Amino acid sequence: MIKRMDNVLIVVDDLDAVISFFVELGMELEGKGPIEGRWVERVIGVDDVRQDVAMLRTPDGHGRIELARFHTPQAIRAEPKDAPANTLGIRRIMFAVDDIENVVTRLRAHGAVLVGELAQYEDRYRLCYVRGPEGILVGLAEQLR
Repeated sequence: MIKRMDNVLIVVDDLDAVISFFVELGMELEGKGPIEGRWVERVIGVDDVRQDVAMLRTPDGHGRIELARFHTPQAIRAEPKDAPANTLGIRRIMFAVDDIENVVTRLRAHGAVLVGELAQYEDRYRLCYVRGPEGILVGLAEQLR
């Protein structure tokens, strides 16, 4: 049985831009540094690994995102950069927010664009998807009651 989910990994080209995006969203940078060596190669099944990794956590301390920028071997793109929400695989990360319009405005300053539109689900939630740096799809949900 699992104990918890520790983190989600996102491989990126521009590590600093993605860190800035998630920090603006409200995540906290726990640390950033180089990772290489035989141990990581054995874990991920890739030879000659040299990468920079950053770990960010949600304000409540329960959720984490790990960002990795590979220097060697070079990262490869497995799908279109701006894959739509119905593409197979992991599509988005959803965050609960207090003021969705304010969050969207702040994220736009970091290059985020609204994917569809800000919509309301019954009298419970206001929701939207934004696409951030590297084509990362982020869902935002503001609970109304």
